[in-house]
Amino acid sequence: MSRTLVLVRHGQSEWNLKNLFTGWRDVELTEQGHAEAKAAGQKLKALGLKFDIAFTSVLKRAQVTCQHILDAVGQSDLETIRNVALNERDYGDLSGLNKDDARAKWGEEQVHIWRRSYDVPPPGGESLKDTGARVWPYYLHDMQPHVLRGETVLVAAHGNSLRAMIMALEGMTGEEIVKLELNTGIPIVYRLNADSTVASKEVLS
Repeated sequence: MSRTLVLVRHGQSEWNLKNLFTGWRDVELTEQGHAEAKAAGQKLKALGLKFDIAFTSVLKRAQVTCQHILDAVGQSDLETIRNVALNERDYGDLSGLNKDDARAKWGEEQVHIWRRSYDVPPPGGESLKDTGARVWPYYLHDMQPHVLRGETVLVAAHGNSLRAMIMALEGMTGEEIVKLELNTGIPIVYRLNADSTVASKEVLS
């Protein structure tokens, strides 16, 4: 029984590079981002992992990352489900803004609160708690059953949608999860017990 869940944040995007709030804006990977995604695939191939199904968001930076990984492990045609539930947190009025420009407009403290608090959303956007409200039901109903059946599942998504999943998997508090940094293109391999708790976790940095 494998019961393996692999989470990967997409490779570096053009807006990551430019220090912009991205959210639901659909931007491309940089050359570095493509390289990170391919390297993630090679790390997973080295572990001998084969996937039964893959999940990603409706945003191309996650989809392309997912495809690079599947290509690397020799499963280019694997069934891949795209769902808006796995999209990045919606940054609302901050989307497209440079983070320094946002600090100049609203003040450093306010922008820090929007970025790093658990339940305070930016204007017109989502908090991490709001993001979790769409990620958690999708994980429980659509993803976790595959894992608990003994399958190996790949999820290529975004910093905040993955934080919401990790919060549920590891039983973290809101205060704990906002401090968790997820690097682009670094796979996290969870093996679950039959009761859905985490048996082991390995970060392939």
